[in-house]
Amino acid sequence: MFDFRYHALSLVAVLVALVVGVLLGVAIGDAGLVSSAEKSLRRQIKRDVRTAQRDRDSARDQLAAQIGYANESYPLLVSGRLGGARVGLLFLGSSSAAMAGDVRDAIRPSGGVLAGTLALREPVSVGDLAGSAGATRYDALSPADDRLLAAFGTRIGEQLITGGKLLHRERGALFPTRAGKVGGFDRLVIVRPRSTLKGDDRRRIAAFEDALVRGATRTGAMVVGVEASGSNPTQVPWFRARNLSTVDNVDDVAGAAALVFALAGTSGSFGTGPGAQSLLPGPESVAGP
Repeated sequence: MFDFRYHALSLVAVLVALVVGVLLGVAIGDAGLVSSAEKSLRRQIKRDVRTAQRDRDSARDQLAAQIGYANESYPLLVSGRLGGARVGLLFLGSSSAAMAGDVRDAIRPSGGVLAGTLALREPVSVGDLAGSAGATRYDALSPADDRLLAAFGTRIGEQLITGGKLLHRERGALFPTRAGKVGGFDRLVIVRPRSTLKGDDRRRIAAFEDALVRGATRTGAMVVGVEASGSNPTQVPWFRARNLSTVDNVDDVAGAAALVFALAGTSGSFGTGPGAQSLLPGPESVAGP
């Protein structure tokens, strides 16, 4: 979940600067007229290069040890926190195999299980939804009736947690990409990719997503919005405006832990981004499962 690239950049920059200094010294000096001061400076630069290389190697070893400790401690930290919980992963748009893997890896040591992964169709096909609704009031869905579409979205959000016949009938029209269970989740993780929709399609999907999240949260289940480190634009404000706990770095160990604690009932905005309240929940949340 960690890598070395960020921590190595500064050391690489030092090495490059020192090597450039050596080359400049050689280029400026005349082979027969190099002063003792210039020779001394060149020796000093070479010593600095060797010192920088040792510092780089030491920092790399320390970082590797810290990463190893974090990764080995993680299962102990989250063990049993979600014992037996069925977690659903919902993409409000296109799915991401990498993100699904991060969520699955975060949940597995906690005793929970990623029971289903769904990707919402964009734009919403109101005609297909109406055609799949059967003998319910939602067979009257139309692009002109935003209120009925919102009521439909709320009902679908509820059934993501409780399960239900309407969700089962609409699964193909709503979630063309899906794996595992479609509903009946104990917890729900939501990812909101950047949308390229415009005009009425954008307005309609925005209203539908609002209603769906409202329906899921009104059941009392823990619903958490997540994204990867450095996501641009961040979706944290969107999640927070809908009273969801958030994790903005689910792709690293700290973010994985924060996700588990949030799904277990800790509220807050966790991560490393500007909207985060803290990296992890406070000690009172991690004292025991």
